[in-house]
Amino acid sequence: REPGRGGDPTAFGPAIRELLAARGWQERAAVGGVFGRWPQIVGPELAEHTKPESFEEGVLVIAADSANWATQVRLLAANLVKRLNEDLGHGTVQRVKVVGPASGQRGKGRLRVTGGRRPRT
Repeated sequence: REPGRGGDPTAFGPAIRELLAARGWQERAAVGGVFGRWPQIVGPELAEHTKPESFEEGVLVIAADSANWATQVRLLAANLVKRLNEDLGHGTVQRVKVVGPASGQRGKGRLRVTGGRRPRT
């Protein structure tokens, strides 16, 4: 309830904006909106192969579903930062980090033999 209004409830929109400001969540809420609107921001083709993973301290981590798409996003990173900052406010996104698909677990050492005989004991 808003003080001075005789106990009438506060409208939802202003109440949420006030809560976000009081808790310092405005930037995170704005970035969360970007996550939800990813296809509209980057276009449907790029959105089909990428997704925003996290945002922390000005760094947006984007996951790509292949090495080729990861390379493509890296080439577009400067434009993407500019576009995101137009939406979120200057300096919100300082850089984009792109990660490709995770590769399988590797064995230890430089060389491996698969399917070979075991040493004789």
